[in-house]
Amino acid sequence: MQGKSLAIITARGGSKRIPRKNIKEFCGRPILCYSIEAALSSEAFDEVMVSTDDPEIAGIAMKAGASVPFFRSAEMSGDYASTDEVIMEVLKEYEKNGLFFDRFCCIYPTAPFLTGRRLKSAMDLLSEADSCMPVVPFSYPPQRGLLIAENGCLVRQFPEYATARSQDLPKVYHDCGQFYACRTKPFMEAGTTDVENLIPLILSEMEVQDIDTPEDWEIAEIKYRRLFSNDTD
Repeated sequence: MQGKSLAIITARGGSKRIPRKNIKEFCGRPILCYSIEAALSSEAFDEVMVSTDDPEIAGIAMKAGASVPFFRSAEMSGDYASTDEVIMEVLKEYEKNGLFFDRFCCIYPTAPFLTGRRLKSAMDLLSEADSCMPVVPFSYPPQRGLLIAENGCLVRQFPEYATARSQDLPKVYHDCGQFYACRTKPFMEAGTTDVENLIPLILSEMEVQDIDTPEDWEIAEIKYRRLFSNDTD
């Protein structure tokens, strides 16, 4: 399978802030299914797999059309395993079976706003770059941020920008937390998707939503229904 592309959806069983987060129902379906659906509909991958340590998640993943060729190791199932380490384990497991992929995309299981079109765009960008990360601009300039000091008073994190106009400050972006597309060789050499030739795929705020708390989850469902009302009725 030299020269092929792999989608890796990372969905371990443990979750502290939102129990069973990766398969919790989101607008009527396990949230994991949205990431699988986006990967399959993109037609950008030769295989769409889910890396998990959990049999229930594996069953839901396979029912949704993904493969689960092996289970994640105990070492990669804890709270401190990094995404890069999980990707490395997946690629090496495939290599043990003689399967090699030139490119891959690591997709998070809690990305219901992700579309196949966006994934296809990111994978196409790998023809000109080693890695691609979806980013979104901060809605307010972080250079104008405030901190709460030990005495409880507010202080400016960057006092030198206290009087700067927002429109004069360089635009700063943050990771959308949806996926990372990367060529395999640079990843294996660096051990990370944050390689030197990393380019952005800029998304709008309407396409992005952190889902880390129950409150985030409620906001995300409201936002999803607003965006995709024709699909969810």
